[in-house]
Amino acid sequence: MIQVDKIESKSDLKKALLFLYQMLLIRRFEEKAAEMYSKTKIRGFLHLYIGEEAVAVGVIQALNEDDSILCTYREHGHAIARGIDPDVIMAEMYGKMEGCSLGRGGSMHLFDISKKFYGGNAIVCGHLPIAVGMALASKKQGKNNVTCCFFGEGAAAEGEFHEAMNLASLWKVPVLFICENNLYAMGTAIRYSHAVTEIEKKGAAYAITSSAVDGMDLLAVIDAANVAVERVRTTGNPYLLVCNTYRFRAHSMFDAELYRDKEEVELWKKRDPIPQYEQYLLQKQWITKEEITAFETKIETKIQIAVDFAESGTWEPISQLKKFVYSEK
Repeated sequence: MIQVDKIESKSDLKKALLFLYQMLLIRRFEEKAAEMYSKTKIRGFLHLYIGEEAVAVGVIQALNEDDSILCTYREHGHAIARGIDPDVIMAEMYGKMEGCSLGRGGSMHLFDISKKFYGGNAIVCGHLPIAVGMALASKKQGKNNVTCCFFGEGAAAEGEFHEAMNLASLWKVPVLFICENNLYAMGTAIRYSHAVTEIEKKGAAYAITSSAVDGMDLLAVIDAANVAVERVRTTGNPYLLVCNTYRFRAHSMFDAELYRDKEEVELWKKRDPIPQYEQYLLQKQWITKEEITAFETKIETKIQIAVDFAESGTWEPISQLKKFVYSEK
């Protein structure tokens, strides 16, 4: 696992630069998705990850290819950080058959078994029990892998959260719970939905080791995730890591965003994880402004290719409407 502040080899430097590239790719992909949604190219719901990029990148870098990942419906960033091609993600959002879920899932249900990426899950907190079950299966099979489950602080107010935490602790399964606390869930401030607003304190009730980290600081997330993943892998026990972060955009494209002040949003934007990390790399002289510009140019081209791929994709024929609805004998 890399420690970005202790670059010791060209391989470490390459990884450090990759993290910036991934965060930029996620940001630009989400911006393009919003544009395509406004043009009605993307339909249904669309929940953007803008502002939270350091969490997905910082946590997923600590996982290996045998570890499993489950997410909420705000999962485009996680999918990209996991290495799913933006082409098939965009195609999925377009509803095309070339998408990672064959166009059946759309924005909220990205899935790629080859990457052990088990989805965007639309039901709030519905995937936490699934994560516990998957971790239990890994334990029974004698595998040394981690099941990583991302969820928001809104899910921590659901009964399934407590059931999942309780069973994970009782059964001692290797699941890493990642709470992306962006303070507002769908549109209710955390102070109105949680009697105890420090989500990490909830782990103690179930004898689960827990910690919290500044989710706007990539370096902090990397360090915290490395510790958490290593602990889960070596002990086989669950762990709760709370990443305190902030979404810069509304909950979804349908959200009028009447529950928070614009001034607050602008204050949080000053803590944007991407320029913070860019400045860190520049100060360390591990990257130049010209190289950052080159990243942006490369990403712009990559995203346009993804849009072109989605545009040229194929619609599922009506004759297949019942496919996957009923099991086939």
